[in-house]
Amino acid sequence: MTAPAPAILVSKTAILTVLLFACLCYGQSAGVQQSTNSNPSEPSQPQMMSRPDVTSIIAASRKIVSPNGVDELLPLQINGSTQWVSIRGKDRRNPIILFLHGGPGSPTMPADYTFQTPWEDYFTVVQWDQRGTGKTYAANDPNALASTMTIAQMTSDTEEVVQYLLKTFSKRKIFLLGHSWGSILGLAVAQRHPEWLHAYLGVGQMINIRRSEEEGYRFALDEARSHHNSEAEKELLSIAPYPGTAELTFGRIGVQRKWIMFYGGLTYGRTDFSYDGNAWNISPDYTDKDLDLVDEGSLYSLTHLLKAAEELNYENLVNYKCPIFLFEGRHDYATSHTVAEEWFKRVDAPTKKLVWFDNSAHMVMQEEPGRFLYHLITDLRPSAVKAGDGSSIE
Repeated sequence: MTAPAPAILVSKTAILTVLLFACLCYGQSAGVQQSTNSNPSEPSQPQMMSRPDVTSIIAASRKIVSPNGVDELLPLQINGSTQWVSIRGKDRRNPIILFLHGGPGSPTMPADYTFQTPWEDYFTVVQWDQRGTGKTYAANDPNALASTMTIAQMTSDTEEVVQYLLKTFSKRKIFLLGHSWGSILGLAVAQRHPEWLHAYLGVGQMINIRRSEEEGYRFALDEARSHHNSEAEKELLSIAPYPGTAELTFGRIGVQRKWIMFYGGLTYGRTDFSYDGNAWNISPDYTDKDLDLVDEGSLYSLTHLLKAAEELNYENLVNYKCPIFLFEGRHDYATSHTVAEEWFKRVDAPTKKLVWFDNSAHMVMQEEPGRFLYHLITDLRPSAVKAGDGSSIE
């Protein structure tokens, strides 16, 4: 029996953002007006909360009130552009984690409240909307920045953000966490400036794009055949050989990602990404304008970075002078966990550790948030405390 096609009720542009990070599956703004009942003879209807009502509740629930805490959402001037960061933590003495989001063009900031709040007891956590993404895209003239949308420029941006954090918080080093596309920038900085990092942590680490795409395609096709899903098999065969030697177009990538997602290679055990996309709609950190421009920024980023990303190959980049950690989902086919594992076996670093998450695919921090935080605390945080960049846990 043929399985039903996955319901992906999102814009075409949103689906295109699946290139490296995941299928965005971003929905429309979910603001709902309050309903009133003017006829007392009719049964009263439940009142619907507006988007501002919901976001204010979420913001109040996660408000940081500790005397030495930090809770900032602010624009920075980075290499000639306005770029937005969220900086949150209960104690400024804690080590800093700079989170490099995926995509390109897919911010983590609007969904960070779904997993990040417990981190803030032990770390100062920085979410950053990269050049061409989210709030940063909305704050700049895209035509003026088009020529700067390169991996080299975005690596330089990352370095500038790291320097800002080191100086502002008087830290010796920070932790750098790269998720999916963000792991491209993260490894580059780990190579260039190991002296800035207590450790680099890759999540859904990207190593060789074409090999990763090939393994994801093979997974989706095998799943389609084992489930006798003729629709999925037909669509996947229509782009064969994938990726082959042909250009990685948006259309071909979209087909592969559609069925990876449906068979749990993006989020384990789920057929779609609506849980994350819906969370964006009630983010206290994003305005209606920010949400409206997410798709546009994603397509903008992909248009400028797709070719460079397609050619990426870090397989021979194996020598590091800072500790290297990987947190990998056993079921991740959005970025191949096997390619990352093979690469990691050859990595030479002062310290290295690969942590497997058996009930996760690509969205490890959301799929197993408790285990993720446990390993942040036990595997990474002690090195910062030892170096004097964080207080001991009492």
